Amino acid sequence: MFKKLFIGLSLLLISLVSIAQPLNSNTAKADEIAQVMIGVGPAKAEAIIKDRKERGDFKTLDDMTRVKGIGLATIAKNRDNISIE
Repeated sequence: MFKKLFIGLSLLLISLVSIAQPLNSNTAKADEIAQVMIGVGPAKAEAIIKDRKERGDFKTLDDMTRVKGIGLATIAKNRDNISIE
């Protein structure tokens, strides 16, 4: 019984993740960024917020590479998870 429940809950979670909208990196809070972006922890998330406040919104996802520690590989891993609008 627990196995069926676990499988059912797992499938539900996968379904919810697949229909979730990408996180807007221009409005998201640091904790949201750290939870959604693969390879980005709390410190890098705070750096993203700081950069956004100092230099303005990101015009493209690649603009996020102006944040130290965020490279094109990180952006590539997260293209489906984040947006700029």
